[in-house]
Amino acid sequence: MDFNSSLRIAATGLHAQTARMRVIAENIANADSAGTKPGEEPYRRRIPTFQTSFDADVGGRVVEVGRLAYDMSDFTSRFEPGHPAADANGYVQYPNVNTLIETVDMREAQRSYEANLNVVTVTRQMLGRTLDILRG
Repeated sequence: MDFNSSLRIAATGLHAQTARMRVIAENIANADSAGTKPGEEPYRRRIPTFQTSFDADVGGRVVEVGRLAYDMSDFTSRFEPGHPAADANGYVQYPNVNTLIETVDMREAQRSYEANLNVVTVTRQMLGRTLDILRG
C-alpha cells in the first residue's frame, strides 16, 4: 500500500464521520421539535449507516455512507394542555431523541474523525521524510 492509498482510505473515513456528525447535530437541533397540530408526528431520530466496499484503485476496503435509517422507538409524551399539538388528554408527543446519547455519539464520531486525521498527518510526515531522504 502506498502513501496515496492510505490518504484516500483515511479521506473516506473523514467523509463518513463528517456525515455522521451532521446527522447527530440535526438530531440534537430537533430534540424538542414537537408537531404543530394534534396527531402530527414529531421529528424522528435519524441514524446514519455505513458500508464498506473494495476500491481497486486503492487496493483496499473503504467506508461509504449509506442511507439514513429512522429510529423506530417510541416518542416521549409530555403533559402540556396549552400546546397547539396537544391531544384531547393534553399530551404532546416529542421526538425520540435523547440528547445524552447524541452527545456520546458525537464524541465518538469526533474521536474517529481525529484518528483518521492523524493517519493523514502521519502519512504526510512520512512522505515528507521520504522526500528529504531522496534529496539528501
